[in-house]
Amino acid sequence: MFRPKVPTMPQSTGPAAPPAIVEPPTITPGTPAPPAAPVTPVPASPAVWLTPGTALALVGGGTAVVLVVGAVLVSMLLAVALTATSVAVCVVVIRSVLTRR
Repeated sequence: MFRPKVPTMPQSTGPAAPPAIVEPPTITPGTPAPPAAPVTPVPASPAVWLTPGTALALVGGGTAVVLVVGAVLVSMLLAVALTATSVAVCVVVIRSVLTRR
């Protein structure tokens, strides 16, 4: 009941069909492409227009990101400090209990 059953390989039912013969496609010469029209240069313009409103929004968004990342890092540092302090207190208590015996 608890012995694993090894699956058997399926047996082929008959001869497989012979592979189909694939002939290479014939290559026909194409028609030459017409010459490209000359491209007129577009006057250079900046990719992004920064108005005072968008600049202020970018500065505000950057400040918010910095504050959030800073708060997360400080909270992680505080969690590590609290863990280290509790481990140190446990070590002192265990050491004092072992020295009294």
